Amino acid sequence: MWIQEETEVSKEMEDRNTHILYEKDKIGEVQIADEVVAIIAGLAATEVEGVDSMAGNITNELVGKLGMKNLSKGVKVTVTEEHVSVDLSLNMKYGYSIPAVSEKVQDKVKTAIENMTGLTVLEVNIKIAGVNMDENK
Repeated sequence: MWIQEETEVSKEMEDRNTHILYEKDKIGEVQIADEVVAIIAGLAATEVEGVDSMAGNITNELVGKLGMKNLSKGVKVTVTEEHVSVDLSLNMKYGYSIPAVSEKVQDKVKTAIENMTGLTVLEVNIKIAGVNMDENK
């Protein structure tokens, strides 16, 4: 049973866009999927005060309404060798300074990705897709 599970995981990793973080001569290699980098970016961005939520496309909205979580919603990452570029689409809370919050998001996302993966973040681009005026959220 364990061998079958290992085969399924290996196949799943082959199907996903992954990148080798590092290789050790006799121990093995560590790979990370682009989606994992996107999840790190999305979680870091939503921790910043003033960010209401990540903005997504219609597919992401439908997934959310069905009760499933899409942790990489509103995030696009491009990973090449040891570098990452991140594009975020955010909904802001009303009353916050967009430039100030955006700068904090850029710093937090860059730090989180670099600390957790060892990859170098070249850029974090932000698009403000909406402003939420609901104070109860």
